[in-house]
Parts: sequence; C-alpha cells; structure tokens
Amino acid sequence: MDYKKVIPCLDVKDGRVVKGINFVDLRDVGDPVEMAAVYEDEGADEVVFLDINATYEGRETTIALAARAAEQLHIPYIVGGGFKNLAGARAMIEAGANKISINSAAVNEPELLTALATQFGSPAIICAIDVKQVAPGLDKWTVLINGGRTDTGIDMVAWAEEAAKRGAGEILLTSLDRDGSKEGYDLAATRAVARAVDIPVTASGGVGKLEHFAEGILEGEADAVLAASVFHFGQFRIREVKEYLAAQGIPVRFD
Repeated sequence: MDYKKVIPCLDVKDGRVVKGINFVDLRDVGDPVEMAAVYEDEGADEVVFLDINATYEGRETTIALAARAAEQLHIPYIVGGGFKNLAGARAMIEAGANKISINSAAVNEPELLTALATQFGSPAIICAIDVKQVAPGLDKWTVLINGGRTDTGIDMVAWAEEAAKRGAGEILLTSLDRDGSKEGYDLAATRAVARAVDIPVTASGGVGKLEHFAEGILEGEADAVLAASVFHFGQFRIREVKEYLAAQGIPVRFD
C-alpha cells in the first residue's frame, strides 16, 4: 500500500530549533535531536533538520547534529542546508543522515544533483524547492534560493521537472507565501509539481488545521505532508494527525 507520510520539520539556526513566519521573526523552540526523539515516539515517519542559515552564511550544515541524531533516532532523518559539493554530502551521510536535502546549490549548479544521485543513489537525494506565487490568482510560481532571500525567476514546474530528470529522488516543496501563515498548503503549487514529476512530493508551508494535512494529500496530491509550528507548539500531535488522515480514508502507518 502507498502509505502517506507525516513529517515534522525542525528549522535549525545556531544549533537550536527556531520557527518564524515567512522565514523571518524567528523564535527559539528547543534542542533539535531531543525534539526529534519526541516526534519519533509520537509516530513520525521521518524528521527533517533544515539548517536555515547555512547557505546564507556560507557554512556547512553541522556534522555534530547528524551524528547525535544517528545515535538517538530509529526513523529516517533528512538533513539540509549549506550543501555545495559531494564532499559535504558524503560527510553528512557518513555521520548517519539517511537523506540529504539540497536547495540553492542545485539551482546554482544543476549538475550537482546528477553527481549526488550517481554517488549516493536517488533515494538519498531530496531537491528542496522554495517557491513564491508570481501574482495573486496566477498559477505560476518562481523558485527562491538563499533561504528565500533571492528570487531566481526560474519557473517552479520547469525546475521540478529538471531536478527529477537529474536524479533527485524526492521533492520538498515549500511555499514562502504560506510559511507560518496557518492558512494551509499552496495546493495549486503542490498539485502542479506532483503532476509534473514521477517522484514523491512533500507539501510544506502553512498548516494551521487538521484539515490542511488531508487537503495536502487529497487536493495537493502530495505523497507526504510536512509541518513545523503546529507540532513544535503542541497544537497537534503526530498520532492525532495520522488518526485524522486515516479517518479521511488516507493510508498511514501507525507502527
């Protein structure tokens, strides 16, 4: 059965989990590995650690975080932020990461996606794509890089298609317009990407209600739904989300 995943995302800055709105106004939330362990106990399928200022500040994502996570977690975990070459990715995977997420560097150097997929296998490579709607009511989105600071002008669907062709095993799609808004995923954007590629797509950005998780899968056609603040601040528990999805006829794992 094609189970749908529920994934908490931990945005990490200077070794701490933070959360804001539209990538700014950040608040300290807690220790990333400790929080991930709690989410694992609650039934998370995977967890994502995103070092949100690694690319902007030119730092490599911390190896220590990956090593600590490998010691304490039993579910797959993804690390993203600041990857620029094969060496950085190799160090992270050797530290224990099951998958790595690459964003800005892939846009700047698409050949890196191919090299990473060739070296580590497509299932280990996630292409994270941050997007913004070109204009209200217009079904067109552009790709943002550098933590949402730079609008590349690249078409979202075209980049998703190229990323898949170059070997990315999954796409993590985040709407900057919806990030932290609690207004729900950008369903049109998610659906457009899901229909354009034949690899799994994770919806990200904007959850505020239980219904939003189901909408991401049923209307956005996502294979996984990701959220941060609603989990970090105790609005919802992972199991609560899964029980709700199951009640909507969406297949999820409880083991």
